[in-house]
Amino acid sequence: MPTSIRNLLVAALVVSAGLIGAASLTAQGKSTIARGAELAPVPLNMTGLTPALVREGSYIVNAQGACNDCHTVPAFAPGGDPFLGQPEQINAPCYLAGGAAFGPFVSRDITPWEDEKPAGLTLTQFKHVMRTGEDPDNPGQVLHVMPWPVYQEMVDHDLQAIYKYLSSIPAIPANTCGVPSEE
Repeated sequence: MPTSIRNLLVAALVVSAGLIGAASLTAQGKSTIARGAELAPVPLNMTGLTPALVREGSYIVNAQGACNDCHTVPAFAPGGDPFLGQPEQINAPCYLAGGAAFGPFVSRDITPWEDEKPAGLTLTQFKHVMRTGEDPDNPGQVLHVMPWPVYQEMVDHDLQAIYKYLSSIPAIPANTCGVPSEE
């Protein structure tokens, strides 16, 4: 292969790689992994986990999924409610511990439970819930307020990143945030 053609192919590959890499940058010009590290409102336990995957999960949960809106009660700390024109501050002590009432439904605690699994679910169970909306406590019933139709379109990698992020956040003891215990 002539050197000029080889150089042209290498240049095309470099440009292509740059374009692909640029697609994973946030509006702030940061990677989703770096931004996910910044967005985590609680300390993360990375023991046995892949930090990049956990941080990517943080980006999905905190910048895209709006999980805090329904799974943290109240969602924002006093003086940190952006809907009141205040600088956003997540309610870290109750972060993702559930308890928001939507008529007869109450959002689930999705922090790691005693078995260290988010919401007490294995990765396979978690993916099933995210793709079908089936209530893990009431098989056959659909979680009507959970926006699972959006999450069902996520690729396995994204759901695994979310699961690993949820595995890394602090567990919230039952009833700490006014959430009924899972007995």
